Amino acid sequence: MSGQSLLVPGELSPTRSVPGNIRRPEYVGKPGPSRYDGPEVQTPETVEAMRFAGRIAARAMAEAAKIIAPGVTTDELDRVAHAYMCDHGAYPSTLGYRGFPKSLCTSVNEVICHGIPDSTVLRDGDIINLDVTAYIGGVHGDTNATYLVGDVDDESRLLVERTRESLERAIKAVRPGRQINVIGRVIESYAKRFGYGVVRDFTGHGINSSFHSGLIVPHYDSPHATQVLQPGMTFTIEPMLTLGTYEYDLWDDGWTVVTKDRKRTAQFEHTLVVTDTGAEILTLP
Repeated sequence: MSGQSLLVPGELSPTRSVPGNIRRPEYVGKPGPSRYDGPEVQTPETVEAMRFAGRIAARAMAEAAKIIAPGVTTDELDRVAHAYMCDHGAYPSTLGYRGFPKSLCTSVNEVICHGIPDSTVLRDGDIINLDVTAYIGGVHGDTNATYLVGDVDDESRLLVERTRESLERAIKAVRPGRQINVIGRVIESYAKRFGYGVVRDFTGHGINSSFHSGLIVPHYDSPHATQVLQPGMTFTIEPMLTLGTYEYDLWDDGWTVVTKDRKRTAQFEHTLVVTDTGAEILTLP
C-alpha cells in the first residue's frame, strides 16, 4: 500500500447557498430529521420520483468525478456537485443534515465514510469516495463510488474493484421473499476471500421521502436482519470494505470515520427498489 502520510482535517470554506426556489427537506434548519413512520414499500409514483432524484445524484457525482486529479481539493469536488444539483432543481441532501456542513461526503484513503470536503489536496496514489444524495420531488436518491487519484498501488486498486464487485453481487441477490440478511451474507462471504474487513456499524438504509427511514441493511451476515424483502421496498446497499480491521475511530468533527488501524477502505452505493423478480437500481446516470 502507498506509504503516504495519514489524513488530517483541513479548513472549511463558507457554507454554500441554495436558491430559494428549491424545496428543502424538512430537517434543514433543525437539529435532526423527524421520525419516519411511513411504509418501506413505496407507490409507483414515489419510485418514479426517486428514479429522477437518483439520476440527478448520479450525474452530480459523475460531474465531480471528472475533475478528480492530484492537486484538486475536496472542497472543489463539493463545489461542482453542489452546483450541478442546484442547477437541476435539487437540494443536496447532506447540506444541513444533522448539521453536516457540505453538499457531499469526500472520504479519502483511511476514511470509511462521512468525510467533510475542505482544503485537503488530493495526492497521486490516493483513493477517494464521493457520496452524493439529491432531494427533489419530495424524495431522496443516494449513491456513492470510490475513485482512483493518479497512479494507485495494486493493493488499493484491487480493494476498489472488489468493493464494487461486492455491491454488484449483493444487488443480484435481492429477491422478493428473501430476508435482508442475504445481502450481507453475499458481501461478507466475498470479502472474506481476500481477507478484507467488512464495516458493521455503518449500514445501508431505507430511503424514500426520508433520507434514512429506519430500515437497516447490514453488509455482514446478521442473524437479526430477518425482515423479508417485498416488491416496492426502497433502500440503499453500500458496502464498506477495509484492508484491515473494520473497527473505527471518529474525528473530533463528529462526522469523519476512519479505520482504527488507518488502513485503506473503499465503498460503493446504489439506491434500489425491489421488483417482482429482483432489484432495479434507481441511481443510474
